[in-house]
Amino acid sequence: MRSRFLFAVLSAALSFIPVVSTAQSSPPAITLDEYLNTTDILGARLSPDGSAAVIATETPDWKASVYRHDLWLWTAQSGLRPLTHSASEENAQWSPDGKWIAFLSDRALPGEAASDEGESDSDATKANRLWLIPVAGGEALPLYTEKLDVHSYAWASDGSALYFSVTIPLSRDQEDAQKDEWKDVIRYREQHRGDLLLKLDVAPALARAVAVPLPTQAPTTKTTEDEPTVKLPPGAATIARSPLAIEEVTPSPDGRSVAFVTGPVHHRTETPADSEIFLVAAAGGEPRQLTHNDAIESHLRWSPDSRWLHFSVDAAAGSLEGKYRDVQGRLYRLDPATAKVERLGAAFSGSFDQFTLLPDGRVLALGLTGIETQLYLVDGDSATKLPGLPGTYAHLDAARASNAILLTHSTIDDPAQVYLAADPLHPDHLTALTAFNPIFAQRARPEWQPYTWKSGDGRTIEGVLIFPPGKKGAKHLRMFTFIHGGPADADGDRFGADWYDWATLAAAKGWLVFRPNYRGSSGYGDDFMLEIAPHLVSVPGRDILAGVDALVKDGYADPDHLAIGGYSYGGYMTNWLITQTTRFKAAVTGAGAVEHAANWGNDDETWDDAWYLGGQPWQNPDLYQSEAALFRFDRVKTPTHLVQGGADIRVSYLEGVTMERALEALGVPHSFLVFPGEGHSLAKNPWHGYIKLREELKWLNEYDGN
Repeated sequence: MRSRFLFAVLSAALSFIPVVSTAQSSPPAITLDEYLNTTDILGARLSPDGSAAVIATETPDWKASVYRHDLWLWTAQSGLRPLTHSASEENAQWSPDGKWIAFLSDRALPGEAASDEGESDSDATKANRLWLIPVAGGEALPLYTEKLDVHSYAWASDGSALYFSVTIPLSRDQEDAQKDEWKDVIRYREQHRGDLLLKLDVAPALARAVAVPLPTQAPTTKTTEDEPTVKLPPGAATIARSPLAIEEVTPSPDGRSVAFVTGPVHHRTETPADSEIFLVAAAGGEPRQLTHNDAIESHLRWSPDSRWLHFSVDAAAGSLEGKYRDVQGRLYRLDPATAKVERLGAAFSGSFDQFTLLPDGRVLALGLTGIETQLYLVDGDSATKLPGLPGTYAHLDAARASNAILLTHSTIDDPAQVYLAADPLHPDHLTALTAFNPIFAQRARPEWQPYTWKSGDGRTIEGVLIFPPGKKGAKHLRMFTFIHGGPADADGDRFGADWYDWATLAAAKGWLVFRPNYRGSSGYGDDFMLEIAPHLVSVPGRDILAGVDALVKDGYADPDHLAIGGYSYGGYMTNWLITQTTRFKAAVTGAGAVEHAANWGNDDETWDDAWYLGGQPWQNPDLYQSEAALFRFDRVKTPTHLVQGGADIRVSYLEGVTMERALEALGVPHSFLVFPGEGHSLAKNPWHGYIKLREELKWLNEYDGN
C-alpha cells in the first residue's frame, strides 16, 4: 500500500502539478487509492469587491487518520494559495471591507493542551472558536480565549463587530454542582440548554489577542453583582437569549436588527415548530418571532435595502403552504415589519437549492430539474434559466459590491472546480480558480447516458447509466443498481468520488452502473416526491425493479449478473428489495433500517420518518410493519455485505445488528462491518471509508464477478 502514503504526503502539491503521460495507448483505470485521495470543495465565498475568494476544502490525512479542513485564498494577482493549514477550519466569511476573513477552528491555544485536572484535550473538550486572519498576510488570531463553541456567526454590516451564538454557559459553581449531583449521568432532555446571541466588537478583541498572553484556563467574566460568574469573552454583549439553538445569524444591512433561525436544542428534529425565524434589535432585547409554520427554514439573506428577508426551505424539509409535506426546495421572502411571507419562483417545476442576492436585489438560485442543476434568475413567480454548461452547479455566492458571482461546476467525469463569473447572467462564461484532483483526467473515464422507463402504473421514471470506459452502448454487461439516499435527492450529471458516491469507480471496475431516480426523488415535481408516502419503500421499490427489468429487456444488463447496493435510504431500499426478488446475486448495504418503529425512536429526524409512514407507530402500526423488510426476511437469498457507523443517530447501529442476526439465523452469506465512533456520515476517519469501499468491491466481485 505504499502508493496510498505517497499520495497522502504529496496531495497538496499533486493537486496542481500535471502528471506526465505515459506511452500507453489508452489511459489506465483509476485505482482505489487514487479515487479516495481527493480534495473535496466544501464551500467558497467571494470578497465584497469580487476580486478574491476564500475556498474551504476537505482532504483525507491518511497518516493522522482524520479529514483535514483547510482554507485557500484566491486573488487575481496571486492565484490560489493555502490560507490555513493548522487544524479543522471552516465557515469562512469576509469582513465587509475585505481586509479580514473570519472562520471557525478547533485549533488549540498556547498552553491549552491539558485541563486543570491534567486531562488531555480530546475531541470532546475542543472548542470551535471564532478566529480572524488578515488578508494582506499574518497569523490568525482568536477573538476570545474562553472554551465556547460557536454555532453560527456573521459580521455586522459595518464590520465593527461579530454576532455569534453559543450554548448558554455555566458558571464554575454551576458546573461543580452539576458534577457533584449527577456525576456522569446523562439527563436526556433536562441537561440541554438554549443559546445566547452575543455581539463582540472586533477592534478591542483583536487588541487583547495581540497584547495579552493566551492563558491555559480562560478567565471568567462577571455580569452583575447579583449574577454568578459566567465564561463569556471580555466585552461580549448579550443580544438575545433563546431556549432553542440559534443555527443561523444575519444582521440587516442598515445595522438596525439581527435575524436568526432556531433549531432543536437537542439536535433531533421532533417538530418543525423548533425551526422558526426571529428578529431582535441590534442593540439587544426581546426577540420577535416572525414565522409560525410546518417548515424548516434556512439560508437567511437580507435584501440590500433591508426591506426583505429572504430564506429557503430545502427539499424534504416541509413547506409554508399548509401542513408538513416533503416537497421540493422552495424560496421565500418575508417582510419583517408585517411578518408577511411571499413565495418566489412558484412557477418553477424543479427543486430550488442554494440562492444569493446581487447588489441590486435580484435573486439568483440553483435549481434541480431531472439530472442537472442550473442557475436561474428568480423574479416574482417566474424563474428564468440562465445560459449554462451541461452538468451541475453548486456553492453559489455573490459579491457585496460587484456583479461577480462565485460557483462550482462539475459533471460525472469532471471534478468540481471553483469558477468566477464576471457577468452573473452568464454562468457559461467562467474563469477557473482551482484545479483540484487532476488525476481523474489522466485515467480512463467512464461514459454515461440518461435512461428512462415506465413503472408498473405507467409513471415515467428517469435515471442514469454509467458504462465502463470504452463500453458505452455495449450490451449484456454485469450491472450494479446503485440507489441514492435521501430519498429527496437525485443522481445525475455531477461528480462524486468518495465512500458514499462511488459509481464511477464501480464502472471503472467493469460494472454497468444503474442509478435510478425513483419516486420520492427531487427535481421531478412535487407530485413525484409525494407519491412515495405513505408507502416508503414499496412504491419506489417497484420503480427500481421495473428499471432493472427494462434494462434486461433492452439487452444492456446481463440477468445472470445483477447486483444492488446503497447507503442510508439507499440502504433501506436495498434491504427491502432483497426481500422482493432473488435476481440479485450480491448486495452491499449501509445504514439502512430493516424496521420502522425502533428506527422512528432512534432517528434524529423522527418527524420526517413519521410523515413518510402516515403517522407515529401507534397511529399506523400495520403500515410500519408492511413497509419493513424485517418481516419478509425469510425470502432473502442474496449474499449481503453490511456496514454501519457505531455512533450513528440517523439510522441506529442496532438496525444493522438486527439485520445481521436475521441473516445469520437464515444462513444467508453475509458480512458486517462496524466503524467505531462514526456517525451517519463516516466523517471522522478516512480509513473507515476506504475499508468500506474496498470490502464492498471485493464482495461484489466474489458473489457476482465474471
